[in-house]
Amino acid sequence: MSHDISEVRAERQSTASPASHVRFRATGFNPKANPVAAWGFFVAVIALWQLGSSTGVISELAMPSPVAVAKALWQLIVSGDLWLHLGASLQRLVGGWIMGTVAGLFVGFLVGMFSWARSPGVAFVSALFPIPKIALLPLFIIWFGIGEPSKFATIAFGVFFPTVINTFGGVDNVQRNLIRMGQSFDLPMWSVIRKIILPGALPTILSGFRISSSIAIILLIAAEMIGAQYGIGALILAAGNLYQTDQLIAGVVVLSLLGLCVSWLLGRLDRWLLGWR
Repeated sequence: MSHDISEVRAERQSTASPASHVRFRATGFNPKANPVAAWGFFVAVIALWQLGSSTGVISELAMPSPVAVAKALWQLIVSGDLWLHLGASLQRLVGGWIMGTVAGLFVGFLVGMFSWARSPGVAFVSALFPIPKIALLPLFIIWFGIGEPSKFATIAFGVFFPTVINTFGGVDNVQRNLIRMGQSFDLPMWSVIRKIILPGALPTILSGFRISSSIAIILLIAAEMIGAQYGIGALILAAGNLYQTDQLIAGVVVLSLLGLCVSWLLGRLDRWLLGWR
């Protein structure tokens, strides 16, 4: 009897549909960061750069070697010039970015939530956003002078528009049934914004911060090159005028490190505010 049962089981297994043996494929997409690969890439690029400079393939005048750039950067650190230029740039960057972000968040929420603000707001952003903000810098200098206000205004103006667009898009993508549910429970408007709209729009808003911070750094350097005594942009411009390419590349390296630090800070902010996900 047991022998017959074993034969039946074997026959069922042999005649089972092929679908029952198909491996599970729905693994989804779950990319993960690999810090080792990131740093390995930078090390490889720097090694190739140094090799090209040592063999004479890359001209020292056109592109100084990483060793020469490191020496120039160390001289800037030891002399204190780097901290003077970096401090001036950070003040302008942080101040302009905060002003543009606050204004952009306010207008973005108005455009995303209220009908009376949507059409004028979208038309205003669509008309002015494509204008290169660097082209308006001479106008800002006429309005605010050659000093710090014109630089703050340039950075804030450039940060304002991507912040409005991402905030408006984030608010507009919040599920309307959740808003209606909150209103059906007689939640006040501020509670609906704080508990439903803001959490739903926050991922898109934080993505906009990464874009606006990059735009802020670009406009910062442009503003400092036109009219500033101190700042990373002024340092790069002065080094280029004197053909000090090692200091010029050292300034570019500082900008790259500044961008990496800003990206890391925004990543930490992202994980802190979106930990509920």
